[in-house]
Amino acid sequence: MKALKLLVVLLALSSTQSFANKIINLDDYISDDKKNLFEFDYKKVQSQSLQLRDSWIAPLRLNYIYSKSNPYENVQTQQSASIKLDQPIFQSGGIYYGIKFANASKNYSNLSIDVAKRKLVKDAVTLLMEIKEIELKIQKQKLQIKNAEIDLEQKTQQYLNGQLDSGFLDNSMLSKNKITQILYDLQTTKEKFISSFQALSHKDYRELSIPRLAMISEEDFLKYNLVLDMSKSEIEKNKYSKDVVVAKYLPSINLTAGYTYSKISDQQYTPASPPTTSSQDYYDYGFRISIPININTFRDIESAKVDYLKSRLSKADKVTQLKAIYEQVIQNIKNYDKKILLSFEDKKIYQKLLSDTKELFKAGEKTHYDVELLQNSLEMQEIDYKIFQLDKQLELITLYEMYKNEI
Repeated sequence: MKALKLLVVLLALSSTQSFANKIINLDDYISDDKKNLFEFDYKKVQSQSLQLRDSWIAPLRLNYIYSKSNPYENVQTQQSASIKLDQPIFQSGGIYYGIKFANASKNYSNLSIDVAKRKLVKDAVTLLMEIKEIELKIQKQKLQIKNAEIDLEQKTQQYLNGQLDSGFLDNSMLSKNKITQILYDLQTTKEKFISSFQALSHKDYRELSIPRLAMISEEDFLKYNLVLDMSKSEIEKNKYSKDVVVAKYLPSINLTAGYTYSKISDQQYTPASPPTTSSQDYYDYGFRISIPININTFRDIESAKVDYLKSRLSKADKVTQLKAIYEQVIQNIKNYDKKILLSFEDKKIYQKLLSDTKELFKAGEKTHYDVELLQNSLEMQEIDYKIFQLDKQLELITLYEMYKNEI
């Protein structure tokens, strides 16, 4: 028993070491179209972030007017062009916090895309694992059908020889039919998994190998966690948003400047006066100080503060949730390790029984049916081992959905 436990530990350690030395890019499991869609999302965030960051820069206003009129005999034309600037140069910190808010918003949006992308990757990898696992279950079910057929054949011979009641034969036949129906259900489920996988990836599942995921410590899981990073980024974003809102109701100074040029041709002051042409140009500059007074000032500021405090509390709650998820995954993995250990023990028993039965078959004391039954049962134990290993990987993908460091 101790030797078996030691074997399981050694297998786990060796597999973890080999997995840790292998670079896995989980993004490869989704289609290029899906990856390109996410790239467009990143580009959109970049564009929106730059727009938000530079929103404090006021536009230059260019105006040009051309008109004709004939109040008297001549048609007079009037042209006017101007350029105006009304640029904020001080907003009680609002410009600084606005830039910080833009950068924080960009980081938060990018992390939101990362989380959505990883969710899609997790779905694709999970489906691939489920396809591989159900293929193993189909193999096992076929072996169970073979054993059921052997049992039915033995019961039939015993019934024909008068050694068995017909009720036992009926039960054996019903048992075989039920096992066969389960096979059909498994095959149907496999096709559903394949269809769902193809919606996420253009690759052939038969040509893909399952990613071998290493164990993650709780410390690393929380340290390199996408969801937690997103919560931290939300806190920073809401903090600067609160500062921007406060600055919006504080004094601001704007630099104002402008240049105007106008020209009037064929202008007449009276019907008898001769037409004249006049033009002028001038500039102006100065500054403007404004202090907004709004009845909703304190309500707006209080609302921004609440969002900030709520995001801080949400992060603490998120840490608690992530720890609970990690503990549940670890507990599930430990249970699968127990099942793996049990399969080792059962496999050793079946190997001994098969070896003894083969010797008894050679001696004429056992039939070939007995040998086949034990051989099939041994193969089923080996399949169980592979299924339990896949189950462990399915548990780990739950952690890797939020883990930003690839292995």
